[in-house]
Amino acid sequence: MLTTLSIKNYALIDELQVNFNNGLTIITGETGAGKSILLGGLSLILGKRADMSSVNDPSKKCVIEATFDIANYNLKQLFKDEDLDYESQTIIRREILPSGKSRAFINDTPVNLDSLQVLGERLLDIHSQHQTLELTNDDFQFLVIDALAENTFNLKTYSEDLATFKQLKNELKELEERKTEAIKEHDYNLFLLKELEDAKLSIGELEALEEEYEMLNNIEEIKETLMLSNSLLNNDELGILTNLTELKNQLSKLANYGPSYKSLFDRINSSLIELDDIFAELESAQEQIEADPNRLEIINNKLKVLHNLMQKHSVLNIQDLIEIREALTDRVSVSESLDATILDKKNEIESLIKKLDENALLIRNNRLNILPSLIQQLEALLKTLGMPNAKFDIQLNEVNTYLNNGKDQLQFLFTANKGSQFLELKKAASGGELSRIMLAIKAILSKYIQLPTIIFDEIDTGVSGEISNKMASIMQQMSKSMQVVTITHLPQIAAKGDSHFKVYKEEVEGFTRTQLKRLNPDERIVEIAQMLGGVNISNSAIAHAKQLLN
Repeated sequence: MLTTLSIKNYALIDELQVNFNNGLTIITGETGAGKSILLGGLSLILGKRADMSSVNDPSKKCVIEATFDIANYNLKQLFKDEDLDYESQTIIRREILPSGKSRAFINDTPVNLDSLQVLGERLLDIHSQHQTLELTNDDFQFLVIDALAENTFNLKTYSEDLATFKQLKNELKELEERKTEAIKEHDYNLFLLKELEDAKLSIGELEALEEEYEMLNNIEEIKETLMLSNSLLNNDELGILTNLTELKNQLSKLANYGPSYKSLFDRINSSLIELDDIFAELESAQEQIEADPNRLEIINNKLKVLHNLMQKHSVLNIQDLIEIREALTDRVSVSESLDATILDKKNEIESLIKKLDENALLIRNNRLNILPSLIQQLEALLKTLGMPNAKFDIQLNEVNTYLNNGKDQLQFLFTANKGSQFLELKKAASGGELSRIMLAIKAILSKYIQLPTIIFDEIDTGVSGEISNKMASIMQQMSKSMQVVTITHLPQIAAKGDSHFKVYKEEVEGFTRTQLKRLNPDERIVEIAQMLGGVNISNSAIAHAKQLLN
């Protein structure tokens, strides 16, 4: 329950702090006194987006802080899920800085607005005149029915399965589109892949083939050059080896005459050994080299194939062709395995459809089971609220579409008068009747949804007299199991409260300020008397106020 509310620098409030009790709390005040400002501040606590225009003095920080006693409301798991520190006395704070930036805190831990809204929905229900219009909305009507039907867990499971179902449907659509494209491309990709596979590609192959091609293509020139080289080295009269052998023999005579001659001799000897080795290799090469026109043609054809493939695929080397071959292999493989993947996906969807249908049927049956009780409770409460002929006809029509909350379409039909035909609620009920219906629904919901605090903002609009007294009795009954705060203009309702606050305006140093004060018993008599008879209080109004309070 809400225990304290502190507001600083918000709208017409300079600084305000108020403590609340359990039971039924009444807030009254003249029109325009600032009751909506209190609700605006609490809305920020619940996660509403901040607006700099609502700050009183833009040069100062606006702070709104509320303390809630949540010890009895089983919220520890929610705090754990939101990664928050649980405190039985939980403090929520909103700050609007002069820069316009907004900050939110739960027990001094910074949070985003989503976390604030998640917690706020479990702490406080602010019923405004706007929310009365939501009574005619399918979502709200389903919320009421499902709360009574205890469908919370079933709806959560259904919602998760529905999200998976939609995801799988999208994945199946993508697979089928890929299959269509794959069918178009499959034959061509297969042709390209066969070309590359037939080429029997290997790293370094191109360079080796080009080298062998150059050798075979110039075989005569190579043979002639090798023959001439051998002759230059080993001619009996003019050959390099013959002359170098003679030079070695001459220098051997000087080798013992000093280190310098010995060095020259060794160098000539080394050169002779190297040239002997070269001559041997040249002889071997000359013996091995042989023209091979067939091999030359084979190499030439293979080079043409490789160059054509590189040109066709716009690459510069064999490595790139190999990568393209592997990519084509994957595409062809994927194309050929898509049917199996699509079949698996369809089987997943069929399995999930079965699960969705079972859960939707469970949700539907739970709803159908509680409809008679809901109708009976509503009609009984409305009878006490001066609508003895009010009747409901709530219909659930099953559809073949998976909706966000099952497979039911809802018709919430109503008639206020005997003999009148059933119509949609928004067409059949007046504003005052909608207020009474909403109060009846909230009273029923309070038995099923554990909510610490509910605030009614002029739910008594359009009613008066004995009906307002009955409405007050219903709120009084609700306040035995939860904290109820009601903003009212009716003295019959104001008199039923366990505590009573008055909102008023006063001028402070040339500025209009909104104030809130708790009324003592005497002040409460005066306030209710004014609500009965106006500013000029008569003795009869005082007597009537005392009678209402008693």
